[in-house]
Amino acid sequence: MKNVNTTIIDLGIGNLMSIIRGLEYYGAKVTVTSDPNIIGNSSHVVLPGDGAFKYVMEQITKKGLLSTLKNLKKSKTILLGICIGMQILFDESSEFEETKGLGLISGKVVPIPKQSIDGEKISIPHMGWNTVAHKEESLFNIASA
Repeated sequence: MKNVNTTIIDLGIGNLMSIIRGLEYYGAKVTVTSDPNIIGNSSHVVLPGDGAFKYVMEQITKKGLLSTLKNLKKSKTILLGICIGMQILFDESSEFEETKGLGLISGKVVPIPKQSIDGEKISIPHMGWNTVAHKEESLFNIASA
């Protein structure tokens, strides 16, 4: 990561300083901006996020970044989405209401179920350790086929 120019998108949300310090620790040269031209010409972009899916998509639209972010897929830009920044890369979300995402990754973000497959109540927000149950028809099996 030494000397990699990395652009962090500033949507006015999230703890950008943690991301900046983490990237700088590994030698990246960091720019924080919401300028579509700088973002569109970057080789490495970080899309942080904090809050609700719909609100983040509204901020992206308000700052005129919708087409810039959608075009990153064509430009082979390395894009890292953190938290809600990763979720909005998908086609849509049903977090509070149906909301369109960037469509860079096919799929829909859905809420964590309120109960486990065994019928046990799941505490949300959840902190701690869980057991992972494997299903034959899981996405990971399809992807590795």
